Amino acid sequence: MTSTATFSDVSKLVRCARIPHLRALAWNGETLYASRRYELLRASAADLPRELNWQGVGNFRPSWNRRLSVVNRLTARLFRDGFHALALLASGTIVAAVPGAIATLRAHETEFRRTFSIVRGSRPLHITAVPSGRVFWGGYFDNATRDGVHLYGSADGGMCWDVAYTFPQRAIRHVHNIVHDPWQDCLWVLTGDYGDECRIIRASYDFTNVEVILQGKQQARAVAAVPTEDGLYFTSDTPLEQNFIHRLDRGGTLSCLAPLSSSSIYGCQIGSHLFFSTMVEPSEVNRDCMVRIYAAQANNPQRWESLLSWRKDRWPMKFFQYGNAVLPDGINPPQYLAVSTVAVESDRPRPGNSARCRGQTSIRSPQCTFRSHRRRLGKRTHQISRTLPRAD
Repeated sequence: MTSTATFSDVSKLVRCARIPHLRALAWNGETLYASRRYELLRASAADLPRELNWQGVGNFRPSWNRRLSVVNRLTARLFRDGFHALALLASGTIVAAVPGAIATLRAHETEFRRTFSIVRGSRPLHITAVPSGRVFWGGYFDNATRDGVHLYGSADGGMCWDVAYTFPQRAIRHVHNIVHDPWQDCLWVLTGDYGDECRIIRASYDFTNVEVILQGKQQARAVAAVPTEDGLYFTSDTPLEQNFIHRLDRGGTLSCLAPLSSSSIYGCQIGSHLFFSTMVEPSEVNRDCMVRIYAAQANNPQRWESLLSWRKDRWPMKFFQYGNAVLPDGINPPQYLAVSTVAVESDRPRPGNSARCRGQTSIRSPQCTFRSHRRRLGKRTHQISRTLPRAD
């Protein structure tokens, strides 16, 4: 059933399932793809509110040292093990980012093949597929010397890769994201990190037409972007100034919609609602120690609310990751929001405490949580909890 919830309904999200030790990566309709270590699984949200039936999709064989580090939850965080990005192709092929490589799983196969070895940096933040089957990702590495940065493309479903476009030396630091826009039939390329390196670029699929739309300000330093019929919604990702949610409408008008408590690198659309999450990245400006999820109706984008929050856990973020809430890529179902938390305290309340998502300290792998826009009736099971309180 498609949700027709009002905004007040969205502020009363209901937990439908809690799945420990999985990282949600991408939606394909009602099918959610998630990973456990270097194994990819999937389940259908149509099973809710009953127990989800997770099925194995494929595995990636990492190096021997990563086979050791991924076993322990803390060392897995330290070495950033596991799957980190996923693109689902209409052919059934799956392209993934793992530490040091791009890996591809062909339809009807069960083992990912390493199809590109990454020598600058560890992995891209996102991988993007377009309806023709072409796949893209951009170089993401420290790049202190400001070398040229490549965008890579594949025309054969992720088996072979070519340089689709190159930013020359001293143009940018790295690529944050490449986002497919089905309404304008184009790609949005997001880059950073300082001065004119911060760019929001509109490009054709073959990169013969590359147009810088926004540039030169920290508010153009973006990672998360959600295209909708009326425009491109994006959030800033800067430790240098206040972060905001913005909209670039189809006429080219830029609007600043709402402030954020910290940097933001994930966003998605669920039915008629938009969601962005923040991360705990302390700076002189960003002082919030909470990971938050903000939401608004697409037809009322001036009004955003912080609906959920988690406190950063006690492990040093320099080594064990910033606190974050990952929102999966892909085509989301209209009634469910999947959230995978990273480096936060448990969202299971302690007995006797108020249910404010601030449970005891956890060093578990990311928690994958489904939340529904509508209340569900009937007897609760261990997979369904009462309505969550709104975050402070």
